Amino acid sequence: MRRRAAVAALLAAALLPTGCATPRSGSLGPAPTAPPATTAVAPAPPTSASPPTSASPRPPAGPSRSAPPAPTAGPTRPRTVTVELWYVRDGRIAPTRRTRPATVATSRLALAELAAGPTPAEAATGLTTLLPGGAEVTGIVDGVATVVSGPTGGDAPARRLREAQVVYTLTQFPTVRRVRLTAGPPVGQGEYADLLPPIVVTGPAIGGRVDSPVTVTGTADVFEATVTVRVLDAAGRVVATAFTTATCGTGCRGDYRIAVPYRVPREQPGAIEVYEVSADDGTRAHVVTVPVTLTPPG
Repeated sequence: MRRRAAVAALLAAALLPTGCATPRSGSLGPAPTAPPATTAVAPAPPTSASPPTSASPRPPAGPSRSAPPAPTAGPTRPRTVTVELWYVRDGRIAPTRRTRPATVATSRLALAELAAGPTPAEAATGLTTLLPGGAEVTGIVDGVATVVSGPTGGDAPARRLREAQVVYTLTQFPTVRRVRLTAGPPVGQGEYADLLPPIVVTGPAIGGRVDSPVTVTGTADVFEATVTVRVLDAAGRVVATAFTTATCGTGCRGDYRIAVPYRVPREQPGAIEVYEVSADDGTRAHVVTVPVTLTPPG
């Protein structure tokens, strides 16, 4: 009996775990899955160094409360408009330009300015008007502008000059190619081309303020298409001279454009002279003088 008790005691001691026991190998199966959390844990706020993760809370559903986008600036309407007006000088027509407050009825504005006559500065160059007041554009259809209460009466030369004033003034606008005067057929610039002087200056405008180089533009029908330009200071001294050729000449009319540099010590009144050098004696012919204000080089 004592022997059996001793054996039993030894077996019980062998079954007790000890800190030096070697663990047995073997699979314990898949790790148990943690149950879903019952309370949400707030994520740490993102820093500039780490962007927010997918665990960041989503914004509440519903309409966006972000600030409305700033309104974009639309096209601004110009405050002024510059129109070309054709007046009469020495039995021919000649242009000038005038700037007025902008309006959608530019053709009506042009005819009103034409009937009002030249400014004192324009009149000093010999410009006048033969157009009476009351002329008005009643409609523009297929490029034809209809004018009522326009040029009527007078002798044939005066009547043609008045008509030419209206036709050349209105056809500056891209929507007008021809003009119907009273009950007559539509007419264009070609019917009055003989009323243009040999040299026409379209720029600079009478009384304008110019910088160096001053750009001089226009049309001409002169010998060998050669056009000469002089810049005169307040004392009438020549401060610059240049010449150019029109795109056509000697029997046909062409365009010309030239930039003329000049030097004056201070801002002062001056003049731009455009002329043809006579092939007979070298004198200045068909002179057109445009008074301007000269500014010194910047």
